[in-house]
Formats: sequence, C-alpha cells, structure tokens
Amino acid sequence: MKRLEINRLLKQHFGYDGFKKGQPEIIEQILRGNDVLAVMPTGAGKSICYQLPALVFDGVTLVISPLISLMKDQVDTLRETGIRAAFINSSLGLAEIREVIAQARRNTYRLIYVAPERLQSESFLELVRSLRVSMVAVDEAHCVSQWGHDFRPSYTEIAGMVDTLPRRPVMAAFTATATPLVKEDISRLLRLNHPFSLTTGFDRENLCFEVVKPLDKFAQLQLYLKSARGKSGLIYASTRKTVEAVWEKLNKKGFPAARYHAGLPEDERSRNQEDFLYDRVPLMVATNAFGMGIDKSNISFVIHYNMPLSMESYYQEAGRAGRDGQAAECVLFFSSSDIATNKFLIEHSGENTDKTGDYQKLNEIVDYCHTDRCLRAYILDYFGETGASEHCGRCGSCNRDTESTDITTEAQMILSCIKRMGERFGSGMVADVLRGGSTEKIRAMGFDRLSTYGIMSRYPRDTVKELISFLTAEKYVTVKGDQYPVLGLDRTAYEVLRGGVSVSIRRSIARRKPAVETKTAVDKSLFEMLRAVRREIAEEHNVPPFVVFPDTTLNDMCRKRPTSEEEMLKISGVGAYKLNKYGERFISTIRSYVDRNGANNN
Repeated sequence: MKRLEINRLLKQHFGYDGFKKGQPEIIEQILRGNDVLAVMPTGAGKSICYQLPALVFDGVTLVISPLISLMKDQVDTLRETGIRAAFINSSLGLAEIREVIAQARRNTYRLIYVAPERLQSESFLELVRSLRVSMVAVDEAHCVSQWGHDFRPSYTEIAGMVDTLPRRPVMAAFTATATPLVKEDISRLLRLNHPFSLTTGFDRENLCFEVVKPLDKFAQLQLYLKSARGKSGLIYASTRKTVEAVWEKLNKKGFPAARYHAGLPEDERSRNQEDFLYDRVPLMVATNAFGMGIDKSNISFVIHYNMPLSMESYYQEAGRAGRDGQAAECVLFFSSSDIATNKFLIEHSGENTDKTGDYQKLNEIVDYCHTDRCLRAYILDYFGETGASEHCGRCGSCNRDTESTDITTEAQMILSCIKRMGERFGSGMVADVLRGGSTEKIRAMGFDRLSTYGIMSRYPRDTVKELISFLTAEKYVTVKGDQYPVLGLDRTAYEVLRGGVSVSIRRSIARRKPAVETKTAVDKSLFEMLRAVRREIAEEHNVPPFVVFPDTTLNDMCRKRPTSEEEMLKISGVGAYKLNKYGERFISTIRSYVDRNGANNN
C-alpha cells in the first residue's frame, strides 16, 4: 500500500499528521509480510505499528496482551477512533464471549485482544483456527523470557498456537525494555522468521530522573506532592504493608489517593484503578501489581517509595510517566533498608529456583542509586545504548549544584582493606574492619592485625558503607555471590592503589534546580473548560478522559484556538472520525471563549 494511503489512515483515525521515529519502517516491513521485533520506549507509539497494518490486511489481527485493563483501554480507544475491535478475557460473561466469537466469525473486527492464558483453551484455539488471522502482535514481548522482568509462562504457548493455524500470519513482537539477552529470547521463543529488528532507542527525553536519599521518606513525599497538586501521579512501594501505610497517611494529610495491591478484593482493585484512570483521584499508591500496559497518558510523575528489584522493572514502571510527551518526573527514594527488603522478596519469590540472576539485577539497581554519573546516561548504558552524553541537563545528577571532592585516599584505604581481607567478605565486614570494630569474628580471623584495621575509625559506619557502594557503582569494586555477596577488586582498582588514577565524588551543595520547565504556557482557564467538555463526553461514552483526547491535544487547542472544522483538523490528535463524533462541542466552547476574551488572550 502506498505511503499516502497509510498517512491518510493515520490522520483519519488517530489524528496525527506524521509518524514517530521507527514507525514507518516497522509498518512497511509488516505490510510486506515480514516478521518484526521492535524495542521502542513507552510513548513511542508501538500500538500504531500494528493497529494501522490491521486496517489494511484482509483478515483479523490477534493481539496478545498481558493485562485485562490494558485490553479494555486499547479497545475503547480504537472504538473511539472508528476502528472495530474487541477483547476476550475473564472480565466478560459467557454470553458476551459467545457474542464476540459470533461477530469474529462474521469478520466484524479488525483486531481482537486476548490474554496469553486464553491460548491454553481448546475452544479458543478452535475459534482462532476458524478465522483468517493475518497478523499476531505480541505486546510486552519481554514476558516470554525468564530474563525479562515480568515473565509469564503462558507467553511460551504463543509459538505453538501459531503453528496450528492453517496459514502462518505475520508475527510482530513489541516491548519497551529488553537487554540483548532478552531480545534473543523473544526471537527464539516466539520462533520469529528472520525478523526485521529495530531498536529506536531507550531514551525518554521528556522524563527527568532523580535518586534521593531522604531521612524521612514520607516527609519528603509530602513536600513533593505539595508542589505537584492537581497533577496525576503514581507512587510505587515494594510491599502491601507499605502501600497501606502510605495510602492511609496521604488521605489523612489531605492528598486524595487510591490504593492497589494483590491483597485487595478484585472488585476494589478494579474500582480503584478506574477511579485513577478516569481522573477521579489524582494519586495511586501501588505495588508493582499495578500498571503494566496502563495507557493513562497524563501521569506527570512516578515516585518509587522503595527501590525496585531491577533496572528493567524500574525503567518500565517509571516510564508510565509522560506518555503524552509532556515533561514528567521519575523520582526514586532510596534507603539501605530497601536492599534487605528486596533480598527477602527474592528469597521468597519461589522454591527451588536459581536466584543468581535476581541478585545480579538487584546489585545493578543498587549501583544506579549510588552513582553520581548522569542518570540518563547510566540507564542508556545499562540497556546497551552507548555514546550518550554524560551531561543530559535533565536528571537529578546534572541538575544539582555540586562540588567535586577528592576521595582517592579513602578509596585506597577501602580497596587495600578488601585486598588484605582476601576478597572474601561483604561490605558490612569490610566497614567494621576499617572502623576498628572489636568483634569476636574480626579477632578470630586476625583482621585486627591488618595494617588497614581502624584506619577509618573517624568515619561513621554508614559513610564507609556509602563510599564502598560508590566504588562499586563506579566499577572499582566487584560484587560476587547472591544472598551473601562478597567484595573483590576490578582491574581498575589497582590503578587507584598505585596512585595512577584519582577518585572524586560529587556532592550536592544546594537544592536541585527544577527538573523540567514548561516551554510554552497555555491558557489555564480555557484548558479547564476543555477538560470539563472532555469529562462530560468521557462519562457519556463510559471511557477514560484520555481516550477522548489526551492533554497534549487540549493544550494544542489552547494554543491554536480553532473555531472551525478545518482549523480543528490541524490540531494534533484530532482526526476526521473524532471530529465528526464530538469536535463541534470543543469548537463551540473555544468560540465562546474567544468571543469573550479575544483571540490571543493568554
């Protein structure tokens, strides 16, 4: 199909005049009948890469999607843009499922969304075999890999299902976060046929990353939320108990919040999630049971009250902020107790399983919390994207006023002590020896006779451990072992010991600068009026407000103030279908506002 026709469909149904990075290449390969493996960051437009080809293919596109909430949001969005779509999952009754199946057999739908667990149902497989399936799109494809952060055993059924179809469809796999190892697993386990592979980059330029180490996490959270009133945000905690405590205290302090974790009744989880999606409450406090695939576009910040288990989990969860392209913040509250909590969670995550990879991932995110490098560069480097600038100007490290302190002497003390202790002990034991601890174990091992014994006695224990963590994050110190890791020396450490390399650490000397700044102001009065119109339409159609139009579209309306259908079609996110459906209500509101206030009142 010619590109002009694809561009027409893009504008008609989705309201966009052009494609984002990587979308044209992926769509072209799919339309040629080639398998695809695409790694694209959240907000890069993965869904359009398979939704547009689905409009062109003769048959139906089957979308494997991990969560019920994600299916409903995407199907609601598609229907609002004039695309026939449905989902089959456990939220539907038997009569509803039968109706969807009957309609599917009549070729009513262009896309059908299903959970991977549905592939274990023989009745569903019979349905699929009776349809003309043109494409199978696998969303959150990292779930197929045990090295991914959300492994779902049912994802391994996908390749077998495809093999039973009368005609092999195009296979298209999409994910936002995948290391090279996970990418190899996706291709192998889904049995992709010489796929066109594209990684558009992991960078989310609109996000600002920050790590803070507060003495009182809840006090720090209150300070942040006071400055973010009126904005929508996610607060992640590592345990149900912490979710309950934070949720209760926030509501008592006047911050309306919902809660979400696996221990709540299903009806309450669904109600709370809907309240958050529909903007009835601005805050959601949740464990990582909440959020995968959530399409809510106007989340302005994600705060991790506790350190997650891995960099993959962190980037996936933090990436739920700023899906609309607006500036957003991702803040991680770190304390040393988070490490102990996560080790406990790893140990109790399953029986008779190899936890080596889990502990390795935990060490990697601990390093992230201690580095003084540009956080964006650190993240991109972790995912194998080399060459990023070491000063992005949009993260907590880059936006702080800092001074550099030479710690070469302290580094030499620590590295020498690790070496003299035989590189067989963890950070706690090394810190105790450096500070001159008088324990039975230290005396029994003869460490009280080492030249490094007590040479850092004037330093608090937490400071010594912090310095050890910094040297680990900067790769001078290696960590081996799982539950009880031991410290060793990297080859770069010997350059420090010989005096050939100096070591410096940056310390904050002032409050950080604002992480993000709004470049173009919009008329807040008009924006609130348009939000009210959007809310009314959303309630009438029983969909979340962002399904009608995202905030970016309302902002564009505020800037351009369209008063005719022709002008409205020039607004980003407004296509012919939505214009005909409810565009006049927005135009009428803007006309009235312009009549009262003038065309250029800001």
